[in-house]
Parts: sequence; C-alpha cells; structure tokens
Amino acid sequence: MLRQTLALLLLSTSLPAVAQNAPAATTEQPSRLFTGSDLFGLEMASTPQISPDGSRVAYVRKSGDVMADKMRSAIWLVDVKSGEQVPLAGAGSQFSPVWSPDGKRLAYVGAEEGGSPQLYVRWMESGATARITGLPDSPASLAWSPDGKQIAYVMRVPGEATKLGSAPAKPEGAKWAEPLEVIDRVTYRADGGGYLKPGFDQAFIVAADGGAPRQLTFGKFDVSGPLSFSPDGRTLVLSSNRRADWEREPNDSEVFAVDVANGTLSQLTKRYGPDHNPVLSPDGSKIAYLGYDDTRRSYQEDVLYVMDRDGSNPRALTASLDRSIEDVQWAADGRALLVSYDDKAVRKVARVDLAGKLTVLAEGLAGGGIDRPYTGGEFSVSKGGVIAWTGDASGGARPADLFVGKRQVTQLDATLMAGKTMGRVEPLEVTASDGRKIGAWLVLPPGYQPGKRMPLILEIHGGPHSAYGPVFSSDDQLYAAHGYAVLFTNPRGSTSYGSEFANTIDKNYPSDDYGDLMSAVDAAIAKGVADPDNLFVTGGSGGGVLTSWIVGKTDRFKAAVTQKPVINWISEALTMDGTGFTSRYWFRKQPWEDPMAYWNRSPLSLVGNVKTPTMVVVGSEDYRTPVSESEQYYAALQIRGVPTALVKVPGASHGGFTARPSQSAAKASAILAWFDKYRTDASKAQ
Repeated sequence: MLRQTLALLLLSTSLPAVAQNAPAATTEQPSRLFTGSDLFGLEMASTPQISPDGSRVAYVRKSGDVMADKMRSAIWLVDVKSGEQVPLAGAGSQFSPVWSPDGKRLAYVGAEEGGSPQLYVRWMESGATARITGLPDSPASLAWSPDGKQIAYVMRVPGEATKLGSAPAKPEGAKWAEPLEVIDRVTYRADGGGYLKPGFDQAFIVAADGGAPRQLTFGKFDVSGPLSFSPDGRTLVLSSNRRADWEREPNDSEVFAVDVANGTLSQLTKRYGPDHNPVLSPDGSKIAYLGYDDTRRSYQEDVLYVMDRDGSNPRALTASLDRSIEDVQWAADGRALLVSYDDKAVRKVARVDLAGKLTVLAEGLAGGGIDRPYTGGEFSVSKGGVIAWTGDASGGARPADLFVGKRQVTQLDATLMAGKTMGRVEPLEVTASDGRKIGAWLVLPPGYQPGKRMPLILEIHGGPHSAYGPVFSSDDQLYAAHGYAVLFTNPRGSTSYGSEFANTIDKNYPSDDYGDLMSAVDAAIAKGVADPDNLFVTGGSGGGVLTSWIVGKTDRFKAAVTQKPVINWISEALTMDGTGFTSRYWFRKQPWEDPMAYWNRSPLSLVGNVKTPTMVVVGSEDYRTPVSESEQYYAALQIRGVPTALVKVPGASHGGFTARPSQSAAKASAILAWFDKYRTDASKAQ
C-alpha cells in the first residue's frame, strides 16, 4: 500500500497545485516548472582528476536512469584546450579515476551490472582497457606507485564470525532455520551498510598490468586512505587506529608508514585525536596530514599539519584559519599545499605555503548531492598548477559542473534547464537576538513578483555541524515550483563560520539555534516575502530534531514535517550505528548517569505542547537516527490526537534517504501534499 501511495504522490509532482503568476495555458505544452520527473534528467560532475600535464580532465558524470531508478556514474574525459568531451568506453558504473604518474594510463573502479566492483586500467593512446583484478569486494583509495608499475588500494578482508555453542546435527535434506547470529562488537551495524559482517579494511598492492594482488597490512584493525607512495616506491603512508581499545576509542587514528616489501608498520604520529589523510611531498621529505587534539567538543576543526617523513617536527599550518580543512594535495614543487575548506557557506581552494600563508585560488565549489543545498565540491591539481574543480556558476539553478581554472568546461544540464523556469536563490539578511549575523537564503517561486507574500517553508539542514550554501537543491526547487517560498539558513552550530560559532551549541543542542531560525523567519516576513499566516517547517536528521523542537516551542507554523529525527536522546544514543558517539561528544555523562540531561534536550519532552499537524518521514533502513525514533514520535502524536502521518521510504538508509530519484520526488511530493492540506492563502483556492 505504501509503494502505491508513493507512486501516486510522485505523479502529483508533475501537476503543481499552484503555479504562481503564470498565465493560463491555451494549448497543451510541457510544463516549464521543475517537476519530480525532472530528477531523472539531472546530471552532476564529481571527482575531477586532471592529468599530470594539465591537458585532460577525467571526471565522474552522475546521471539519472529512469528505467533503473537510480543515479548512474560514468567517467568522461575532457580536452582542456578544446573542451571536447568523450565518455570512457565500457558498460556499468565507473568511478574513482586516478591518472598514472606519466599520464598515459587511467586507473578506475568499474562495476558491471550484478558484479563486484573491480580495478581497471585504460591505456589512453590506444584506448585499450584491461580488468586488473577479480576481487570479492570493491577496491578504494587507489594510488599509483611513482614508477607506474603498481597500484595500491584498500579493500575489506572477510573475517570469521564469533560462535557460541552449536545447533544439533541437521538430518540430510532437512530444512532448518538460519543459524544463530552472534554479535560481540561495539559497532555492529552501519547506516547504508546494514549489520556488519566480520572483517577489516586492509591495504593491498597489485601490478598495474594485472596479476595476483598482495596484502600489505594485517590484524584486527581497519586502515584508511588516501594511500600515498614515497618517491622511491618503497613506502606507503596511510592512517589506522590500532589501539587495543579502538572500538571504544574510534576517534584516535594515527599516521603509519608501511614498508611495501615486508609490510612492517611504523607509527609516525601519537596524540589523542584523529590524524588522517596523509600525503607524502613530491621529494618524500615531508608528510602533510589532517587532524586535531580531541577535546570531546561536539565540533572540532581538521587542521592541516606537516611533519618530517620520520614523524618528527610536526607543525600546524592552518591553526589560525579557524576553518576545517576538507582535502589536501601537494603542489608539484613541494613548497606549498592546496587545500579546500568552507568559509561562510562557500567552498574554496587555497594554496598554503610551508609558513602557513594562505592564498585563495578558486571559490564557489559545489557538488556531492542534489536534494539539498549542502556545501561541497572537489578539486585536483596538475604538475603545472592548473586546478580542475566542480562548482556552480548558475546561482543555485543547476547541479555542479566541471571547471578548469576560472573556465567552466561543461554545461551538463543546459538542455534540460533551457526548458525550465527555476526558482531564484537570493541571500536574506538575518540578525539574531544577540546581534550575530546568520547566513540565510530564499528560493523564490518561478515568476515571483516582488512585494507579493507567499506561503513559506523553513527548511533546516542536518548535522547539526554542517552548512547550506547558495547551490542547487532539488527539494527546494520542487517546493518553489509548487508555489512556496523556501527559506534555508545556517543557524549557530553550523560550520564554515568558525569554531566558536559552531560550538555555541556544544553540549547544548537544541538551544539558541531555535532563536536563530525564528529570527530568519521574521526577516523573511519583514522583507515582504513570507505570509505570516502560512508558515511551514521541515528538515532532516539534525533538521528533523529542530523541526520537532520547534513545534514543541511555538504554534506559529501551520504544519510541519520532521524527517529522520532524533526524538529521544537516550534511545538514540544506545541504538544508533555509532553507539559511542552521542554520549561522548554531545553530552557530558552516559544516559544512565544523567538521564535528565538527555531528556531535557529531547523533542519528545515537549510533545505535550504540540498542536501543529506534524508528519514524520524516515527511511526503513535508517541506522543513524533509527526508525524507532520516528515511530516513537508518531505514536506520541497519535496518542495526543495531533494530526500526523508516518511515511517510510522503503529500503532507504539515513545517508541514502534520497538516493532513488523516484523516492526523492515522492518524498518531496508527500511533504507538499501535507502542507497543502493546511494552507489558507488565497492562491491555494485559485
């Protein structure tokens, strides 16, 4: 029944109930409004990899597949000089491209339909492609050796499950139940991966022209990429948490050097806190890496460090930046590094020299998602210093395209968007009650006339330590096409505004972020855009927490939709996939030591105040904010007689909530249908 309901809701997205300020149609024409069906036509650039000589860029082009109901990934090649694009030959999904040091070959991961992802190499001059591996699981973190003869990668190695006792001997031909499943790990399930099978991620190496791979690391510990070779190819650096109590101290990884010949591990860093993403300098004398001293605050910024190759003389280069570093790559001369980071909701690429001097080289990066306007974007740099990156020059009207230097080299959605009138994204000035400036934006309905008041949807980001920016969002565009103005903000707790701003909610979430959101709504009303009598609110994950908190604090919203929320911090802390996280970083004590601290910050504690009609939406395989959280809230609202509905997205995890285009469109349509029930503005009647 649910699948039928979602299918009906998906169909409704192509027939907006309200088309603001549009003339009546006199002939049958395709709608110029953005609809749920258009999600299948979207394309997005990601994972740009520029060749060493800067002449070509390989990038992953993600495209909707209406028959398979998913986004497919294919590698495309762009000639930087001419802009000509060609797809990489081969069927199935392709991702993780990496150029060989001489630029004559391209390694990548490919997966034929129904098969396990494998490592492939393409010879660029001849166009020949060879499958290098026959692996049981997907390789990741690909890295070429400097001489181009070998490729290192990370892959999960299966282990043996714990056994306790045994069942009686089964008679031949008997059909018995499945054997008992014994769980003895602290983290035993992962969002998007389900219940974890025994095993650990290990580093491997394989000849670039094929052959049997060789395992480099062993033991009951995971290793993490990126992997980075020394110039002589004899050493590989990586990160790993090899504490005896790593399950209860998961945030204490170190940088290790691996002897490629014999697998000997040498620990290079030692402090409490994560040290990760190590990259050797071109001459092999230094290692750059990211990390911080873990003080158990809810938000902690990754700082760029450089140390000597033997682990001595570590020094921070970006401690004064007060922004978290997302990615790091060495410049070819070894005298500086290129990094990406978010600054006031804008992702930038900058050069950082070994004295810590920072020079911004590119800004406006975008990518990583389509449904909501999170900051994101990736980059790579050639030996000559040319940067390839993914970004958005449309002002939030299109998903990410590919740029080289300051030039946009793809127009992936130009044909689709030429037939669409999109909602305009514009900044909104917001000042909180304590004088803080709050980043905020409005998405205005297509054809919006200044001065006309519109029903407003406040859409809240998750995290809470993350950030929205003025980039494309399919959810917000669907809401705008349906006749709503959409308000999205970065209340205190958001990233990219500095550590102090993010940590104003440390051990105090939700709290004053509520006031910031109300100030943003007031600003939208004061601007003359929002109809104060037709306000609506929604958000996912951390935004679901705040949505549920808001309706427990105020009745100013006509209706609400809380998506994949945390409702009860005690139950969430003990049922989420990373059970040690919440109690360690968001509270000062364990739930049984101070239960009232958890209860006082749980939206469930305010449910007795709720009068707002509130729908609850969650993925049926969500292990981050488990389904039981949403079901608790739905049950409480039903008991109280508050209008509610529970919508489950079949097969969806927390992170994969909108991975299937049909479900993403149907979810947005369900939200609009819920809000439409409670709209009272004149345009609804029209």
